[in-house]
Amino acid sequence: MSLQTTITQLFEQGSSALKDAARAAFTELREELASGRVRSAEPDPSSPTGWRVNVWVKQGILLGFRFGDNIDMGIGKGRWPFFDKDTMPLKRIDASVRVVPGGSTIRDGAYLGAGVICMPPMYINIGAYVGDGTLVDSHALVGSCAQIGKRVHLSAAAQIGGVIEPVGAMPVIVEDDVLVGGNCGVYEGAIIKTRAVLASGTIITGSTPVYDLPNSRIIKPEAGEPLVVPEGAVVVPGARAVTVGAGREWGLSLATPVIVKYRDEKTDARTELERWIR
Repeated sequence: MSLQTTITQLFEQGSSALKDAARAAFTELREELASGRVRSAEPDPSSPTGWRVNVWVKQGILLGFRFGDNIDMGIGKGRWPFFDKDTMPLKRIDASVRVVPGGSTIRDGAYLGAGVICMPPMYINIGAYVGDGTLVDSHALVGSCAQIGKRVHLSAAAQIGGVIEPVGAMPVIVEDDVLVGGNCGVYEGAIIKTRAVLASGTIITGSTPVYDLPNSRIIKPEAGEPLVVPEGAVVVPGARAVTVGAGREWGLSLATPVIVKYRDEKTDARTELERWIR
């Protein structure tokens, strides 16, 4: 029986599943995720968004939480106490990844490609995939099942949300060569396509309308599909006026992301500076 079939059956059994079988299946899944052989979401040219969700993988991660035991995972005989599920150990890394000392955590079951740099403190959760040459800067979060491409810069305090449940929902996707500015947030399964730039403070959610000035359009998610920020888009924080009710009378506005341009040689020259810190 394949690992996928085993996990699907155990998940459907719910709390009546055999604990030992569920833990064994999750341990195997965690090893596959950590090696990058299995992903919670992966590229799919046949999909309108270019990605598909592997539901069974997310089901397997939930099994790991459901059937794990809460234990003391502290350091130094209680002088630095932590308690977590015994199914969720820290990831073992090698010299192909640079993790600078100072309070960072990477859960096992996350994949880190060659040349990834982690600046303290930052956190990468289980099921996440971080491609080669990506920089995860200080106070940045890569949430559970989030998929980060190659040569991405997640600037200081960038928050890439995780999506485990519902199991069929797309996790956040950040494709290759994207620059995510400081204090940005990407949540609710939004997809940021290749070479996009999110200026500092930009917030993107799965239901956020994005105002595309160069193309005179408003980008909204299709029914049942995630929001997609186009390739090469340069997105900045913006605002739109409230035109109904008391909001108009009070002169209120709502925050919204705005595409002001698409990447050109000048933009690329600026983002090229990122290489100097690697």
